[in-house]
Amino acid sequence: MKTIQIVTPGEVRVAQTEKPEPKPGEALLRVLYGGICGADVASYTGNQPFTTYPRIPGHEFSAEIVTVPENGRGLKPGDVVTCNPYFNCGKCYACRRGIVNACHDNQTMGVQRDGAFREYITMPVERIIPGKGLSAKELALIEPFSISCHALSRARVNPGDNLLIMGAGPIGLFALIKAKAMGARVLIADMLGVRLELAAAYGADRTVNVKTEDLHGACVSFTEGNGFDICVEACGAPETFLSCINEAAHGADIVLIGNGKRETTFVHSILLKKELNVFGSRNAFTRDFEELIDLVAAGKADVLKMVSGVYPIDDAAEAFEKLAHNDGSLAKLLIRIG
Repeated sequence: MKTIQIVTPGEVRVAQTEKPEPKPGEALLRVLYGGICGADVASYTGNQPFTTYPRIPGHEFSAEIVTVPENGRGLKPGDVVTCNPYFNCGKCYACRRGIVNACHDNQTMGVQRDGAFREYITMPVERIIPGKGLSAKELALIEPFSISCHALSRARVNPGDNLLIMGAGPIGLFALIKAKAMGARVLIADMLGVRLELAAAYGADRTVNVKTEDLHGACVSFTEGNGFDICVEACGAPETFLSCINEAAHGADIVLIGNGKRETTFVHSILLKKELNVFGSRNAFTRDFEELIDLVAAGKADVLKMVSGVYPIDDAAEAFEKLAHNDGSLAKLLIRIG
């Protein structure tokens, strides 16, 4: 079968590897589409500390069931599905308390273990999530959507709440889609106009280009000077985290999704003064995937607008190179694998 491999940083090849054999309790899946995540790009550029090489990338994907053992979930050959790609140990303190998304020894497909960018994979039956009639392309977008969905579940989002999103990349845009479905009024900020155009198409109540507009002034106007009930940091930059703190209302929730690489310095008394709740967010639960599949199936979220291009498996190297030098005009790139 064809398999995409990141051989070393900067080198992607399509190799011939053996088709896997399912073990007891596993299904054999034919992979259909895979989405290239920022973590995959980080592995490609050599900026992913958890990746060893060679590595098969990919944890955003859809697949068709080829064979599956008898199960009580109605899964059968021919079903088009997606999967929960975060493998947890089941033994650590987090797992014992049900926080399996933050397992001490988490192994995400494509990062700490080989991923789905190959024509066939095997998966434990309990990790397979029924697609409920969604297209293969839509199902390949559910995993990144689930990251944002889980993040918003950490906060207290109510209809009519004012919600700020710092960053209009794919994760920020998925957070926007979910927040609007929850009835929030959303202001989203970024420095790239093309991303903000997509945010407007997804129903943002206000977009702010921080390069050309006064963010604070826009936030004051949007919230009538009250500040935001919920702030979502989706960039991983110190500046955007500080903006969340500054623009948050007293008693607000701040959720961090962006994976920061630089230290942030601030006087923490502001957290006390405003009595802010600051939440980290990692991965997602299977229930987040299921909730979003229902949302898309109900026609309440057109995730396909997020797709900037689809590449055949043989052109995977070109797709990775495009994203490694993305000027912000690309949202999600999919690879057609099966």
